[in-house]
Amino acid sequence: MNTEARCFLTLHAVHRLAARVRFRYTCPRGVLASDPAALCRRIAALPGVVEQRLNLRACALVIRYERGVTDVERLRQQLLALTPEPGASAVREGANSLRKAPERPRLGALGVSFAVLLGNALLPPALRLAATAGVALPVLRKGARDFRDNGIGSHVLEAAAVGISLMLRDTVSAGATVFMLELGEYLEESIVRRSDELLKHLLNPIDKEVWVERAGREVAVPADEVIVGDIVIVGAGAVIPVDGAVLSGNALVNEATMTGESGPVMKARGDAALSGTHVEEGRLCIYAEQVGAHTAVVRIAAYVQQSLTAKSTTQLEAARLADRLVPLILALAGASYVVSADWRRAAAVLQADYACALKLATPVAFKAAMYQAGKNGILVKGADALERLAEADTFVFDKTGTLTSGNLIVTDSIAFDTSYSAEDLICLAASVEEHYFHPMAMAVVEAARSTSGRHFNHKEVEFVVAHGVASTIDGQRVVVGSRHFVEDDEGIDVSAHRVTLDHLHRDGKTLLYIGFGGRLLGVLALRDTLRAESAGTIARLRTLGVKKIVMLTGDHADRAAEFAAQLGIDECHAELLPEHKAAIIQSLKDRGARIAFIGDGVNDGPALAGAHVGIAMQKGADVARLTADIALLEDGVDRVADAKALARAALERVSANYRLTVGLNTAILSAAALGLLTPVAASVLHNGSTIGILLNALRRQRVSKSISDRTAS
Repeated sequence: MNTEARCFLTLHAVHRLAARVRFRYTCPRGVLASDPAALCRRIAALPGVVEQRLNLRACALVIRYERGVTDVERLRQQLLALTPEPGASAVREGANSLRKAPERPRLGALGVSFAVLLGNALLPPALRLAATAGVALPVLRKGARDFRDNGIGSHVLEAAAVGISLMLRDTVSAGATVFMLELGEYLEESIVRRSDELLKHLLNPIDKEVWVERAGREVAVPADEVIVGDIVIVGAGAVIPVDGAVLSGNALVNEATMTGESGPVMKARGDAALSGTHVEEGRLCIYAEQVGAHTAVVRIAAYVQQSLTAKSTTQLEAARLADRLVPLILALAGASYVVSADWRRAAAVLQADYACALKLATPVAFKAAMYQAGKNGILVKGADALERLAEADTFVFDKTGTLTSGNLIVTDSIAFDTSYSAEDLICLAASVEEHYFHPMAMAVVEAARSTSGRHFNHKEVEFVVAHGVASTIDGQRVVVGSRHFVEDDEGIDVSAHRVTLDHLHRDGKTLLYIGFGGRLLGVLALRDTLRAESAGTIARLRTLGVKKIVMLTGDHADRAAEFAAQLGIDECHAELLPEHKAAIIQSLKDRGARIAFIGDGVNDGPALAGAHVGIAMQKGADVARLTADIALLEDGVDRVADAKALARAALERVSANYRLTVGLNTAILSAAALGLLTPVAASVLHNGSTIGILLNALRRQRVSKSISDRTAS
């Protein structure tokens, strides 16, 4: 077991009483000190634990427990099984460690092998052979271990090549081969490490303390104690610790690590704030919507770790092919010796194999693409997701919040009382809604700003979760919210205006009901707006090889057909219930389509999971972002086309590197088998071509003007 992934390494019960035990513990360095409060909460949640106390200085843990529910040994096993929680503190520590400069690969073996190779001609023959055998010993041992554990592999071929050269007392070939192997491993390790560091670079450390507003005062609290609904204060120089929305203030925020924006962006009331982004100038009050393990920066940390280990089908196939070719190369070396009776020719053949380039170039290419995607606000949860996106030929969009902006605008203001004008109705609603942070409330407030109406003075505002708001104006109760709120909860009769309300509803509009003094004063109708980039995104997807584009929505069929016609969508399904979306996805899959589904709501979870690849929008619900294979960190549907272009370019590069690897190594093997290459020349060509292919895999993708323009702007 990996002890670094455990909270406790050892636990010994040093004192026991009835239903009470004191443990002495040891733990990995820094694990408990980084977040003791979170660990205490997890211990308290164990079955049967009544009370717990952790003494960091004495390395002691005292637990009082309920007899019959648990016992000392059971507690001990449960405690030993605890792993560090991926909360805010864990991410802070992880982000700081990830951003440290990587440890440089060891240069000792490379330097020694180079020195022996240079001094070969100066040493006496006996010392020459001994020195060369000494630097070759690690290669020979590695080959022997690999043969014992895994059978014939690439390390076995390398060891055989060096062993043959030593047997022939060809110290120049043996020394050159060892040096080239050490140089190749050093550079390959550096390239792979660099590709990992590219992904890890996306993280920003989070401060240990966060300023929040509580009881009208600003207080500093530990980062892991921030809760949903807190008003977080972030000033210049600080990293935003939560995902949320700006309540007040103005600031320039550097979002480069999260969205790819090269310059800071201005944030004001109503704008989204992302954890892990840096306030360069100004001050913000942010309503915390996602905290701790649910914030974007924590999800990125999890995605980064997943992406470093997840393997694509192409990668697995390349590794399997490389392993299958090893016995053939060994057979070719044997055949070349039988034909020529020249051990040097056999050694030259053994220098070249397909394993290094085939096994390393593919993951490096995928990681480079995932890094570029991350810099541009596209978070990919592994190489397999990128590969499936590249192969997707049918894109299915949920309409609301995906092809539409999710930003509501007031389209109709209808007053049922002639003493109130349409503007009066908007201003009355805005007077109480301005204290409520909700998309509909913000739309009403924005509409009021464009009118010349007056502000209605009111008493304290009452917030009714998921229903609306209420207050008192001129001694009469005013309510603004859903039909259920005004009709069922407030007892206001709306039946007299049913024809008007039904007409607005058929037009696909969202209605906000205003009740005043126990009667229905009027309604505001709001509508989502089509994203400016939606049509361009769909057109660009077609140029990227997408055969079919489908739209799913719960809207009325007429309204949905209007949207589909505007965007040039091939197929539209309207008036859907949540379960219908997953059924349509399955139907398309049954017809052979490879589906990418793009959605943002709770009801999109089954469809996201059922598609070949799921893409969640930036403002999507938690379940959508967790279920999806790809999560957008910037609110723009054009990122979907960017992701497709990056995935396609990555797969094309992988294919090109595959062909290059097979072609170059086949040419080197053929030349070596025909006696045209010495072992030294074969080693230089093989390792040089492998490093060149790895560098090509790491090279930045050039996929489209869309991404490069944003990065440069």
